[in-house]
Amino acid sequence: MFAWLLGHVRRVFSDSVIPYAVLLGAGAVLLAGVGFYRIEPTIRTYGQGVWLAFTTAATVGYGDFVPTTAASRALAVLVVTGGYAVFSLVTAGVAAFFVGESEKKAQCDIQDELRLLREEVRNLRRDLAASRPRLCEKAPAASGDSKSL
Repeated sequence: MFAWLLGHVRRVFSDSVIPYAVLLGAGAVLLAGVGFYRIEPTIRTYGQGVWLAFTTAATVGYGDFVPTTAASRALAVLVVTGGYAVFSLVTAGVAAFFVGESEKKAQCDIQDELRLLREEVRNLRRDLAASRPRLCEKAPAASGDSKSL
C-alpha cells in the first residue's frame, strides 16, 4: 500500500510545477519571517517571525501574532498575495497531473483503436486480393457482339 502511494506521489511531483511552487513558498515564508522579525515589534524571535509569515501566507491567522505597524501590515499583504500565488500553482499542478493522466488514457485508447482499424484494413485487403482471381474467372468475356445489348 505504501509503495503504491509513494509511486503516485512521485508521479505527481515528477515533471511538475508542484515541487518548485512548494520550494518557492517555503523560501518566501522563511524570507518573510526575517522581515517580520525585523519590522514587527511584537515578534521577539525569528521563529515567531516565520510563524507569523506562515499563518499569514496560509491565511489562517490564529491571532497569537498579528502585524501591528504599517510596514509589517504591508509585508503581510505581500505575504498573503504570495500565499495565494503559491497555492494557485500547487492547485494548477495537481489539476494538470489529473488532466495529463486522462489524456494519456485517451491516447492509449486511440492507439488501440488505430491498431484494430489497421488490422481490419489489412484483413480486408487480403480478402479482396484473394477474391480477385475468382471475380476474373466469373466475368463474361468481352466480345464485339453488340446484339446482346
